[in-house]
Amino acid sequence: MTSGGIYQAAQVVVATILVVAALSIASSVFAPVAFALFIIALVWPLQKTLQGFLPRLLALAVSVIVMTVAFVYIGSLVVSAFGRVGRWIVNDAARFQAFYDQITLWLEGHGIAVAGAWSEAFSVGWMLRTAQTVTGRLNSTMSFWLVVLVYVFLGLLEVDDFGRKLKGMRNRAAGALLLQGSMMTAAKIRRYMLVRTLMSVITGVLVWLFARAVGLQLAEEWGFIAFSLNYIPFLGPLVATVFPTLFAMTQFGSWQAVVAVFACLNLIQFVVGSYVEPRVAGSALSISPATVLFSVFFWSYLWGVFGAFIGVPITIAFLTFCALHPSSLWLAEIFGSPQKDEKVPESSPVTP
Repeated sequence: MTSGGIYQAAQVVVATILVVAALSIASSVFAPVAFALFIIALVWPLQKTLQGFLPRLLALAVSVIVMTVAFVYIGSLVVSAFGRVGRWIVNDAARFQAFYDQITLWLEGHGIAVAGAWSEAFSVGWMLRTAQTVTGRLNSTMSFWLVVLVYVFLGLLEVDDFGRKLKGMRNRAAGALLLQGSMMTAAKIRRYMLVRTLMSVITGVLVWLFARAVGLQLAEEWGFIAFSLNYIPFLGPLVATVFPTLFAMTQFGSWQAVVAVFACLNLIQFVVGSYVEPRVAGSALSISPATVLFSVFFWSYLWGVFGAFIGVPITIAFLTFCALHPSSLWLAEIFGSPQKDEKVPESSPVTP
């Protein structure tokens, strides 16, 4: 590699580090914008359809109202499910403590010294502090969604104008790339959410039916928690599997039953996530599992739970734009499958 190539590579590395640092430090600024763009991609087809027979502002108002009602309804169900599980934990905290005391004694009997530290950490006070922490974060979550709602309202108001600006840019190649990439990204995100929602519904229903069949308490809550957490790849299904298993430990008191619950829940997650979903999604959304896992961890590190939820859509957008330019096409070829995309508009990649 020549000195010029090394210098250029160093610039790219430094720029990438600065961008990541800016995204982390200014997460309160960038995270709402990213979520707003994500929601705009989902809501815009509804507004565009309504604009065919309604005035523009009225169509915008109806779209925002429908979006808000849907989010509030789903959010209330999520809060209710987690809240009931939390209250159940508090009410049965003594039984959880006794069960973990038994585990501690067993571990100490086998020479595992760290068991004592686990026993001290897991207590009624720890659970109450955790519940208070979760409750305290609700205020910041509400303010986050209010900012997102403002961005969504303004963004939906300017989608048409933004498209005309891209078409009228003096740099025709850049304008075509941005317009084509935005349209393809929005279409892929809508399909991703459609597939993810369908798989989440199937997972939630199967978990609910299984919990009812084995007599596990809070069956409806476990089903809805599995549905909601399935939107976060890898981490969500893991949490949705571990929590019911922990409850099964205290309810059944039998290691055979606990192992059976854990195995069946993982079987449900595996069949839906590894067998059904790839066949429903097709090749247009195929991303390396390692890339998906990295996206979840990377964006959750930057933006917390919100980042874990939106990490994969951001990666889809990134790879879509990479596939439209020769200099970055190799990234899309390695981490995605641009050559198999369905209905790629116009010619791709876009050449400058």
